[in-house]
Amino acid sequence: MSATPKKLRETVGRYGIWSVGLRTEDPARRGELADAAAELEQLGYGAVWLGGSSAARHAVPLVEATSTLAVGTSIQSIWQYDAAESAASFAELEAAHPGRFLLGLGVSHAKLADQYRRPYSALVSYLDALDTAGVPAEGRLLAALGPRTIELARDRSAGSIPYLVTPEHTARSREILGETPLLAPELKVVLETDPTRARTLAREALAPYLGLPNYTDNFLRNGFTEPDLADGGSDRLVDAVFAWGEESSIRARIDDFLAAGADHVALQVVAGNSHEELPREAWRRLASLLA
Repeated sequence: MSATPKKLRETVGRYGIWSVGLRTEDPARRGELADAAAELEQLGYGAVWLGGSSAARHAVPLVEATSTLAVGTSIQSIWQYDAAESAASFAELEAAHPGRFLLGLGVSHAKLADQYRRPYSALVSYLDALDTAGVPAEGRLLAALGPRTIELARDRSAGSIPYLVTPEHTARSREILGETPLLAPELKVVLETDPTRARTLAREALAPYLGLPNYTDNFLRNGFTEPDLADGGSDRLVDAVFAWGEESSIRARIDDFLAAGADHVALQVVAGNSHEELPREAWRRLASLLA
């Protein structure tokens, strides 16, 4: 049985780690990832979120190496994985580790999916197929940016896991979701105090997303302007979607999301090196900052 909303909040806790590096197709890396997941659990994180279009199979070594850690996909593209396949994988993990795997779904982007068409309708159809296959609404989450998709997350899933958003978007999401559904936005963290260096690292990480209309349209919907999106992003945009600076400033930025209505914040460390790497020392620093 999937978790109730209250139990889900208890499982994921206040803070989690978002990482592309925690997923792999290489069997030789399973031990490394299992060890990292075990440490994240020991550090007090309640969840890990597998970046990129991950699937249930990527969660297996992490779930098996831990006892309480929740593992979610952030996100699984509905275009990449068939709903029946997703349902079967979900059922297998749910039977072995009840309530520990969260199926995070999203529509991805037109540039990344050849079959991209009518994304909202396609997402509704995908959820219909999951219903038919027996995947409960309580076991899935939607990466919801626009109002209609946030409403869909409210009505047909356990909540929303939006990526690259602001506290203001978080507040609007909470208003639409109501009190019960989980709201777990992703937030990028740069553990750097020098403003020039921090914003340079942030812009390097932000650059790919400024070419994706789903994100840029969401920024424009939420009070930013075209000049904010130019030249790698304005300081105003960078400072809104990244936490950087002294530890107290980073903690305050994370708290802004919680004060806006987030139940949980998925923290992605931006360090200027490959996002495939595991920034374990940075995860330890974050855990200390959040303690």
